[in-house]
Amino acid sequence: VHGPNELKKEKGKSPLKLLLGQFTNVLMIILLLAIGLSFAVGEATDAIIILAIVIASAVLGFSQEYRSEKAVEALKKMTAPTASVLREGKEIKIPANQLVPGDIILLYTGDKIPADARLLEAFTMKTDEASLTGESAPVNKSTTPLPEETLLNDRRNMIFTGTAVVYGRGKALVTSTGMKTEFGKIAEMVQASPQEKTPLEKRMGNVGKWIGLLAVVVAISVGVVGIVVENRPILEMVLWAISLAVAAVPEALPAIITGALAIGMYRMAKVNTIVKRLPAVETLGSTSVICSDKTGTMTKGEMTVQRIYVNDQTFKLTGIGYAPQGEFLFEDKTVIPDEYLKTLLKVAVLCNDSSLEKDPKSGKWTVKGDPTEGALVVAAEKAGIRKDELDTQEQRIAEVPFSSERKRMTTIHTTSGKKVAYMKGAPEVVLERCSKIFLEGKVQPLTDEIRNKHHKVTEAMALQALRNLGFAYKELPNVSDEFDETMEKDFVFVGIMSMIDPPRSEVKDAISICRNAGIRVVMITGDHKLTAIAVAKELNLLGENAEEGQVLTGDELERMTDEQLAQVVEKVVIYARVAPEHKTRIVKAWKKKDEVVAMTGDGVNDAPALKISDIGIAMGISGTEVTK
Repeated sequence: VHGPNELKKEKGKSPLKLLLGQFTNVLMIILLLAIGLSFAVGEATDAIIILAIVIASAVLGFSQEYRSEKAVEALKKMTAPTASVLREGKEIKIPANQLVPGDIILLYTGDKIPADARLLEAFTMKTDEASLTGESAPVNKSTTPLPEETLLNDRRNMIFTGTAVVYGRGKALVTSTGMKTEFGKIAEMVQASPQEKTPLEKRMGNVGKWIGLLAVVVAISVGVVGIVVENRPILEMVLWAISLAVAAVPEALPAIITGALAIGMYRMAKVNTIVKRLPAVETLGSTSVICSDKTGTMTKGEMTVQRIYVNDQTFKLTGIGYAPQGEFLFEDKTVIPDEYLKTLLKVAVLCNDSSLEKDPKSGKWTVKGDPTEGALVVAAEKAGIRKDELDTQEQRIAEVPFSSERKRMTTIHTTSGKKVAYMKGAPEVVLERCSKIFLEGKVQPLTDEIRNKHHKVTEAMALQALRNLGFAYKELPNVSDEFDETMEKDFVFVGIMSMIDPPRSEVKDAISICRNAGIRVVMITGDHKLTAIAVAKELNLLGENAEEGQVLTGDELERMTDEQLAQVVEKVVIYARVAPEHKTRIVKAWKKKDEVVAMTGDGVNDAPALKISDIGIAMGISGTEVTK
């Protein structure tokens, strides 16, 4: 009834279609006509030469595009999902494409979500929805009922195909599969969009038409003049006219263009870029506007600790992403982590369920678990503090897990015969449960003055779109193994750590190069306005004092007509909290200004805009299948 739980895939082009496609542009058609006419008038040598050029051009174009098709197919085969379901009361694994609405699925940390589903149970569950909504931070999930008209970004009781569980576990009832999922709706939008011709293809078509028209006009004119004015035999002038028409066609032009594009395609391949269609190489060079997604494209999509406030001092932490390489800076000078920093990092690592792993083949660092917790582990590694060693030294014996209602997590550990509780959470929530603070070399009372100062620090960090976590600890009486929420009081506050999904190190220079080349760069993201502005300022996309009208949200865009958008599109630099259909409107608005528009992205929400742009650029490894 529902069909398999998979997307309808656009059929890839067969080798025969790819080959025949090389002969469909106007110039190639004119050359094929020229070959036929040359044979017809007995100019076999000319016909064979033109035929050889046509075949060489077609084979070159075919070989490059065939290689690209194969490379994309290989990327699509990188995942083979399965799903854990309840069948007859037992948990079993089945291929994800066999799921149907009504199935109950079980989900654990690290699982990819195989279908859209309504949560029945959610135990401290968080999902990464960046590819679908553009939200960079993990989303807390719950089973609380929500109004039917709730926006996609705010449906906390739903989980969606193509996203992933980064923390906790849950049980859910499948509501939609295949093309009826949110993922599938976007895929359908993409497949319904017509394939845009590149600017080169349009210009080549026009050149071919003009050459053909000119050749015909000149040939007819010469024929008429020869017959009427010079009284030459009709057959002779017809042959002359045909020969002239053939001679007027620049038979080497397609081969020269194909060769130049093939060289460009080859050079792009050497820097790990697959070009699916030869003319796209030229479009890339003609680009005048780049509309770029933020999360995972301009940024790494990896949360990174950048600021630490401890002992009334603010430290900066260098390094981007999950690679544990970086330095601690105080007043822009490198420092060795002191006891305050080490105490804070120790709490952050022990009150933590994520781990840092390195792929032995690629050498890439990845986080297993919640990206926010992973960022804390990376920060500790930069100070030489290893989670696996601390977990061995201080064994966890109990915990009170994080929830969206509690906004904190507490773990209890035993070490050297003592019991210690470690807490992390929203700074204001953790501060409420503290009566002391580790400050100036000793544990001292947490006065209202000190408390208010920490609140102001948190607010200042939040204005920079940094995500803040507070940390505390408490030595427990060694009398009972039980621990509950009632004991979460009288903790010792240690400090605050602030993080963000930072820009890739090379992006700032890339934007500068684009500007110097006369190319505009526009950021389009589903993430929050403050986060987008903070990243844009770091990349010099925006000045420190953004002008009115430079930032537009999805809500504001929704209230605009296409005509109103056309009036402001050249001024807006940042679009925040936008939906997939908004991205397509932005691209169309730029195209109406006669700009050559490139769209870059890696998520499902970027796919429709990628399809309608003059050139779509999808991220290969991190990109979703629909985007590619």
